[in-house]
Amino acid sequence: MMRLLMASLVVMTTIAGAAAQSRPAAAHWPERPIHFIVPFPAGSSSDIVARIVAQRLTARLGQQLIVDNRPGASGNLATEFVAHAQPDGYTLGLANSSTHTLSPSLMVHPTYDPLKDFAPISMLGASPFVLAAFPGLPVHDVQGLIAKAKTEPGKLTYAEAGPATLANLAGLLFNRLAHVQLTPVPYRGSEQEVFDLIAGRVDTAFLTIPPTLQLIRDGKVHAIAVTGAKRSAIMPDVPTIAESGLPDYESVLWQAIYAPAGTPAAIVSRLNTEVNAILREQDVVAALAKIGVEAEPSTQQQLADRIAADIKKWREVIVGAGIERQ
Repeated sequence: MMRLLMASLVVMTTIAGAAAQSRPAAAHWPERPIHFIVPFPAGSSSDIVARIVAQRLTARLGQQLIVDNRPGASGNLATEFVAHAQPDGYTLGLANSSTHTLSPSLMVHPTYDPLKDFAPISMLGASPFVLAAFPGLPVHDVQGLIAKAKTEPGKLTYAEAGPATLANLAGLLFNRLAHVQLTPVPYRGSEQEVFDLIAGRVDTAFLTIPPTLQLIRDGKVHAIAVTGAKRSAIMPDVPTIAESGLPDYESVLWQAIYAPAGTPAAIVSRLNTEVNAILREQDVVAALAKIGVEAEPSTQQQLADRIAADIKKWREVIVGAGIERQ
């Protein structure tokens, strides 16, 4: 009888232990700090976005989100690190247009698959460019620019800081959809681009909005259109390129949050809920707007669809322009 009782106890203990081991980790997540990997330096716009979100998520989850800056290789090193991290909910990553659409499109042998190696959580926000022109250029809108470009093929120029930059691809996409040939003029940095645009040594440029806003107000450059799918909240009177006759045009630097593929669905779902709630808080919306980022909550699927669509779009632009893949 005693042997039977002992055997029963052993079986019950084994079952209880197995049940404890099989309980989903998500039920008790998070139990320790979470590392939020940012592929760009501290102080960059991506870093600021990450820290705004991390601060609010820390309060909501009851565990600290540690912002871990790992710059290098245009964001590829940090993104690859997240791709190979344990999918346990304790490593998250900040994605943007560069890490998840441009870089994979420009590499012959990418070190990660932006569609298969990650679990999308949510969009965070998007930063459109403003298509700005030298005030002396007799063009006031997109259609005027297209008409002049067709009249003088290859003569009009736009500034670009490198063939693989989103600002350059914004110009190439404009050329592709408008069937014109604005000629790119290479620069080492945006500061010289702006000086030459003001002086008329280059005709147009795709510039980030916050540092350009005062130049527009002072009449030193002319805002023709913004590159987002909708008008910018800080420049509501400036139309989009899409509404100005090129309905398929959009070029924005977006930011998003993601996890390694295989992260429990319950954790990803909770993060999506919390992040979307944060992005609807008015002070968060205002803080992001100060750096030119428009808060953009999304579903997990919407983020996945955006990545897939942008990869297709930019690969077509890159191949069409003959940009050499590395």
